[in-house]
Amino acid sequence: MRYLIGLLIVQSHIFRCSLDHAKRSFYRAVNGILGKIGRTASEEVVLELIKTKCLPILLYGLEACPLNKTNLRSLDFSINRFVMKLFKTSDMHIVTEIHLAFGFRPPSDIILDRGKIFLYKIWVTRQPIAQAFSAAFIASDFLSVIVRYQLVYTRIYHKLYW
Repeated sequence: MRYLIGLLIVQSHIFRCSLDHAKRSFYRAVNGILGKIGRTASEEVVLELIKTKCLPILLYGLEACPLNKTNLRSLDFSINRFVMKLFKTSDMHIVTEIHLAFGFRPPSDIILDRGKIFLYKIWVTRQPIAQAFSAAFIASDFLSVIVRYQLVYTRIYHKLYW
């Protein structure tokens, strides 16, 4: 079932969302940009265009969806393959350095950040949907997102300084 513009809800025993449509739309937008500008623009310009125009297409509404590690890795793979294509490399260490040098955060980090903000807004505003869940469930989910968020940045910090 399609919800809003691009979020596809999958039939399952638990609430799940499909990422196929989002990734397909992302690749279509990236190919559109690369088709228009080709290799004439610098890598910085292309990365900024992708970050502002195409990344929102990939991440639309995903902060509200429960994503497992496989889904997060799949989103990261989409971005990593684009960076590999742009910089003509296949070395993941170089891709990681490019992410850090250009401030191009992987989608898994962005989704964790957005998920934290989303859960905080539900917790603070006390919307009817939040009242349907118990306070303990929201608080435990909120804390798990914060812990995952801090672990990601701890890993990045150790890569940079150790």
